[in-house]
Amino acid sequence: MLLVIFTGIPALLMARPLPDPARALMTLLGIGLAAASAACFNHYLDRDIDRLMRRTARRPLPSGLLPPSHALGLGFGLAALSWLVLVTWANVLAAVIGQLSIVYYAVVYTAWLKRRTPQNIVIGGGAGASAPLIAWAAVTGRIEVAAVLLAAIVFFWTPPHFWALALYRSEDYARAGIPMLPVTHGEAETRRQILIYSLVLVPITLALAPLGATGPVYWVPAAVMGASFVYFADRLRRSAAIPDAIHLFRYSILYLFMLFVFLTADACVRMAR
Repeated sequence: MLLVIFTGIPALLMARPLPDPARALMTLLGIGLAAASAACFNHYLDRDIDRLMRRTARRPLPSGLLPPSHALGLGFGLAALSWLVLVTWANVLAAVIGQLSIVYYAVVYTAWLKRRTPQNIVIGGGAGASAPLIAWAAVTGRIEVAAVLLAAIVFFWTPPHFWALALYRSEDYARAGIPMLPVTHGEAETRRQILIYSLVLVPITLALAPLGATGPVYWVPAAVMGASFVYFADRLRRSAAIPDAIHLFRYSILYLFMLFVFLTADACVRMAR
């Protein structure tokens, strides 16, 4: 959730006019509340399969720490708070996008498609990509191309990130009956898809520069880190080694975080000129 919130920061700084600190902070709070609400619904709906997987068996519901009704009530409460915060401190468009992201993640992804298609992670990436859209809408009252590209970075980053995880947790997903790509199409196809999405992702991360939305403070390190991402994805495709899958998964977290660090730094430099 912290990573989701962080992806909203550059959008607040890149959009114009620059918001006052109170609006910016409350927008980030609204994003966090929406993400937390979606997580509550996810825990509630997935409590049956979470107890079957080692990675999730110790979550509050399958472990018995909390009753399911508490997670459901908390989810609705956090959704209402997110709406209230964003309507009050941002605008209706930002609040609507926040609520749609909750519905998308909880209903479209978790309840409907997660257990029905190996493209579940691709679909789920849409909800994780909502933070830049909410932040941009909070500042401008509309959605513009730069905001869509920021969201697209998160969207296309999600499949290689989670498929790398799925490669070394495939037994968990098979035990729970979740049709993750390694389970339904095999590890070789998963590694191939990871490389394909990585090759699509990197140009999207650099597309902000030709629009004039970013400068060299961002696009130079983004190009270097993107080349490393593709290299690690191709190495995994060739080696088929679980340690390489683990390495790519861990690098992908650092990669997304640093992309948005440099986006933030670039926006600050451009504001100071």
